[in-house]
Amino acid sequence: MTALHRLREEAAVALLAVQFLTRLPVPAPYTPERLAATPRWYPAVGVLVGALAAAALWLAAQGFPPALAALASTAFGLMLTGAFHEDGFADACDGLGGGQTRERVLEIMRDSRLGTYGTVGLGLMLAGKVMALAALPLPVAAAALVAGHAASRASAVAVIATATYARDHGTGKPVATGLSAAGLAFALATAAVAALPLSALAGGVAVAAAAGGLILGHLAMRSRFERRLGGYTGDCLGAVQQCSEVGFLLALVAAL
Repeated sequence: MTALHRLREEAAVALLAVQFLTRLPVPAPYTPERLAATPRWYPAVGVLVGALAAAALWLAAQGFPPALAALASTAFGLMLTGAFHEDGFADACDGLGGGQTRERVLEIMRDSRLGTYGTVGLGLMLAGKVMALAALPLPVAAAALVAGHAASRASAVAVIATATYARDHGTGKPVATGLSAAGLAFALATAAVAALPLSALAGGVAVAAAAGGLILGHLAMRSRFERRLGGYTGDCLGAVQQCSEVGFLLALVAAL
């Protein structure tokens, strides 16, 4: 394989990652091998989504108070991704909250209907993110969206790299085995670079605190689904991404 061919193949993998995680209309020829390789690009997709949401925040803030600007930005982000991760979080809340056995948890999570646990959990999660963004100075909030989206997707990638897929099939199955050590390193490095503007604006201590909040969110959700399922599902990846993102933002607010 020539260097040019490898570059084209990697570009196809990156575009497929955008197609998989968002509703953006990008051309991305599918192959199972390319889809399996997409996790290394998830934080980069987070940078893209975060940057667009930050632009929406900045524009909305020109005419609306912080809370409404944060709400508009969050709604725009949901449109960009089709609430992909939020749907997984809500399903995980329903399954982990309502299932008494491993089999029942998986059955509930497979059900497309939204239950009480999912409704309450998703509402609180979205409210926490909106309120955290509204509490931050506008430049810091914009940079936090880029850093938080990237880092929280790296958090989900870490689950793929270090845990076992709990189903025989499902939305997360195709990407469960395609992540190499180099791919994980690339994903983590992307998240680290994405945090540099936030560090310049808020300071290294605040970013370290935000990283600590992300880790706490990651561990809180991960410990729950791994204990109940012995591994993860696609819904669990969405759940750990959401918990990591809100942990990042809340810790950042607390540190400033």
